[in-house]
Amino acid sequence: MDKNGPGNGRSIASPQFADDDGSADPVVRQALVSGAQSLTAELARDLPLELLMGARLLVAVVAVLDAVDENGGDKDSHMSVVSMVNPNGEKGLLAFTGLDSMARWDPTARPVPVSGPDAARAALDSQASAIVIDVSGPARHVVTGERLAFLAQG
Repeated sequence: MDKNGPGNGRSIASPQFADDDGSADPVVRQALVSGAQSLTAELARDLPLELLMGARLLVAVVAVLDAVDENGGDKDSHMSVVSMVNPNGEKGLLAFTGLDSMARWDPTARPVPVSGPDAARAALDSQASAIVIDVSGPARHVVTGERLAFLAQG
């Protein structure tokens, strides 16, 4: 490696999910589906939280058009993490268990793989009060309040 050339020998750290193919972790996905079908709200909340501590989630990033040229084409745009606001005005960061669930929501969204705790920290940093996981299915799960803060602590 040429340490005197571009970058001066600096290297980029290996990504945390370098071999990730975008597939949902079957254990996490099944826990969310089972929780959604559970008769007890406590099971629906607590089982997935333990799994989300070590899970990889995909945060959705989309292109946002800032300006158009005189012909109506893209002139200026930026990438933005996606959140939704419910009727009560509460914001939730969108995250997905796999590319299939993200594509079901928006096939043009780009995935950014993050750990469950990193997704929680990103939600809190963006003033969101929740992470909404798999908003378009197969089973939507919402992490809020103390559970979101606990997940953010890792």
